[in-house]
Amino acid sequence: MKHIGTILGSAIAGIFVMSVWGAFVGEHGIGGGWFAGLIIIGSMWYMNHFLGLIDNPGAFIDMALGIGVAGFVRPMFSDGFQVGIDSLPTLAIVLVGGACGGVAAVMLEKHWAKNVVEVEDVNKAA
Repeated sequence: MKHIGTILGSAIAGIFVMSVWGAFVGEHGIGGGWFAGLIIIGSMWYMNHFLGLIDNPGAFIDMALGIGVAGFVRPMFSDGFQVGIDSLPTLAIVLVGGACGGVAAVMLEKHWAKNVVEVEDVNKAA
């Protein structure tokens, strides 16, 4: 049941972001985008995380995956599957960028952890 909740919660977040956010921006400009971000992401976070619809112990990708899949698949239903095929090179570059960001984040965390240990050692010696 927890997997069904995760799929539904992610899908609902993706559908709202891909359907409503653009309409808010089109109608109210950048202020509408900020409002949509606050309302959509805030309410979806509340539903998925606070109420526990998404089961993600220790996960680093949750609603973003559902939003990304909805953004990739939705145009294929309205404009044809060629749109999805045409977007694959961009998707590949985005995945490479995400992997590079993840590697950089791990390296930074290791660097910070090493510095904390060195500072603790200096404080103990003093």
